[in-house]
Amino acid sequence: MPETGFDLLRVPVLGRFLHWRHARTVLQVPLLLLSIVMVLHGLFGPSLAPKNLATILSWVHFRGLLVATLLFAGNFFCLACPLMLVRNGVRKIFKPVWNWPRFLRNKWISLVLLVSILFLYELFDLWSSPWLTAWLIILYFAAAVAIDSLFKHASFCKFVCPIGQYNFIAATVSPLEVKVREQQVCTSCTTKDCIRGARNSELVVIQRGCELALFQPRKTGNLDCTFCLDCVQACPHDNVGILSRLPAEELTVDPMRSGVGIISRRKDLAALALVFCFGALLNAFGMVRPIYAFESWIASVLGLNRETPILALIFFLFLVVEPLILIGAAAWITRRLTGQTNSVLAIAIRYSYAFVPLGFGIWLAHYGFHFLTGLFTFIPVAQYAVAGLGKPLLGQPRWSWVGFPQNVVRVFEYGFLGIGLVGSFLVTHRLAEAERGNHRRAVFVVWAFVALLLWCAALWLMSQPMEMRGVVLIGG
Repeated sequence: MPETGFDLLRVPVLGRFLHWRHARTVLQVPLLLLSIVMVLHGLFGPSLAPKNLATILSWVHFRGLLVATLLFAGNFFCLACPLMLVRNGVRKIFKPVWNWPRFLRNKWISLVLLVSILFLYELFDLWSSPWLTAWLIILYFAAAVAIDSLFKHASFCKFVCPIGQYNFIAATVSPLEVKVREQQVCTSCTTKDCIRGARNSELVVIQRGCELALFQPRKTGNLDCTFCLDCVQACPHDNVGILSRLPAEELTVDPMRSGVGIISRRKDLAALALVFCFGALLNAFGMVRPIYAFESWIASVLGLNRETPILALIFFLFLVVEPLILIGAAAWITRRLTGQTNSVLAIAIRYSYAFVPLGFGIWLAHYGFHFLTGLFTFIPVAQYAVAGLGKPLLGQPRWSWVGFPQNVVRVFEYGFLGIGLVGSFLVTHRLAEAERGNHRRAVFVVWAFVALLLWCAALWLMSQPMEMRGVVLIGG
């Protein structure tokens, strides 16, 4: 049966634009130019973070727009990623010849990099350093170009990029998905251009297929999908759309997924889901006042006087010890209740995905706070940057332009947390309903209780005064 419902590619004007084979380039070019401006301002502009485009745009606006886009649409930031524009240009000179090593075809490298960025963000106060932020952007571009100049396909996106993995797991709760409109059309298709690429009469590839090895007829959900729309351009039957779907539904089913496999058997994906949730709490904890008391207590108990080991211990407690205790205990109780023969680890992996909606709600509340309270700060900073070139073409900086009052933003924060909790409850309920026996309700209560504990922790964190990192009221 054909898919019914909303299809973004059927929307007049916008749909035609996205269907255009150069649409991605048109979106990438402005972001590449903006990245160059951010790097130059970060390296040579003012060292005060609230007056620098590198820090303001990176740590306030990019993160806020990222989570908002993921919530309302999907992984469109990967679609417009400027790294791929540079990488494609370099590939015209340096053709990759190797395949990504088989033993590294998982998320462990990208997971370590994601945790490392969170760690370095706190250790070096990246939000307050335009220079370090600029170099982080440079290193990101260099890594993408270097890896994809050596290895075929989209190895950097699929196996290395930490922001990409964040987007993949967050996009599981998005309302849109790149998918086929009618399965019967794909069944009768003999060329499989969506995965192989479209070729002309001379068998030369004129439009590449999916570089992330997602065969559209067997694709389920948004995991590993960059919304690059190569499959849309390559399909000779115009049978691929950007269709509406029930957010987070893909977390409740467990089919064999093209390019991803069976997620209940993927330890790396489950670990990514848990880091996504518990890391949201950790990142928020680093921006409230109690973190300093906690660090001082650890320093006095262990006799430490350096921040690095103290911070490493906090990361270990939040991202390893806490998930092991909470998720491990819930999985053990589930096994006892249901009498399953599956291991505690297997149960923990399956239910780990239930915490993705809650984790997304926490990220949304946190990043939404900084974004909304500093919504207009890019205007005076841009005015200041242009004025620094000698002519105030954009006018004098209006430093009073900041954002919404914190008491207004708090309402949105609590709303996002509530939506995240409800989402995790719904996913948990669907997973528990699949259990055999008469203990489904009890299993649901067990996992819902864990989600409720995390939600209470998030609610407490969001009620604390949060540092206005990178955004302050500045006198002219």
